Amino acid sequence: MLIIAGLGNPGGKYAGNRHNIGFMAVDAIHRRHSFSPWSKKFRAEIAEGEIAGEKVLLIKPQTFMNLSGESVGEAMRFYKLQPGDLVAIYDELDLLPGKARLKTGGGHGGHNGIKSLDAHCGKEYRRLRLGIGHPGVKEMVQNHVLGDFAKADKVWLEPLLDALADNADMLVRNEDSQLMNKIALALGGKAEEEKPRKEDKGSDKKPAGQSHIRQARNSNQPKLPATGPMADMLKKMFGGKGD
Repeated sequence: MLIIAGLGNPGGKYAGNRHNIGFMAVDAIHRRHSFSPWSKKFRAEIAEGEIAGEKVLLIKPQTFMNLSGESVGEAMRFYKLQPGDLVAIYDELDLLPGKARLKTGGGHGGHNGIKSLDAHCGKEYRRLRLGIGHPGVKEMVQNHVLGDFAKADKVWLEPLLDALADNADMLVRNEDSQLMNKIALALGGKAEEEKPRKEDKGSDKKPAGQSHIRQARNSNQPKLPATGPMADMLKKMFGGKGD
């Protein structure tokens, strides 16, 4: 069984908050796939279903964000699961709105929900961070995080949640780079280049190689002459554009 835990705060007061994008993501998956109705267990709202032939438990802790790990940890112990059987979905200040990143393990980055999960569930679980952007000033962070998404945010928020729900099978099958590409493309961006692409077998080092090539191109650009016959010829050919 795989547990997909969306993090957020319970109650209508917080329903539209940026901090609740984890709840929103799990709700989108629940709507798109065959799951049981939401029920209460493990101090959470849970729903059972199947994606890509694997049993999946969706969970929305009702303990408030800072105690999320108490709820998720209880579910993991009940089903005798390991950290590798958990995916946590949550908001990320340090990612631009609509951006997503997925990795196993890592630090909590100051996120109290993740601090709690680390304490109660171990650290080697998969973390799907959904960007909500940073207000730019530390003093505004709390109001930003606990503020509702604006109407203008629907332009990226709805496609993001739809892409995640449509491709939840990739999340279940650990096809992390493919999922990130699907999300990026759904929001009008390009396929991610930061991580190895599993569809290109045997080319795990290709992104790094491309990065080095770009660096080499930038650093080894020949300097064109500014004066003399060659400079005069280049000016005639390229309209006098410098380098």
